[in-house]
Amino acid sequence: MSDQIREMMDVPRDFLKDGTQFLNRCTKPDKREFIKISQAVGVGFIVMGTIGYFVKLIHIPVNNILVGGA
Repeated sequence: MSDQIREMMDVPRDFLKDGTQFLNRCTKPDKREFIKISQAVGVGFIVMGTIGYFVKLIHIPVNNILVGGA
C-alpha cells in the first residue's frame, strides 16, 4: 500500500523536474534565427495562398460547368 502512495507522489515530482529541465534548455531565438523562421513562415503562406488561389480559379468554374450552375 505504501509503495502505491510513494509512486503516486513521484509522478508530480518527476513531472516538475522534467518541466524545469525543459524550460532551462529552451532559449529565446536570436535575431538571425528569428528572421529565418519568419522567412520560412512567409514562404509557406505565399505557397499555400498561391495553391489555394489556383484551386479556386480552376476548380470552381469547372465544378459549375459540370454541375450545371445550380
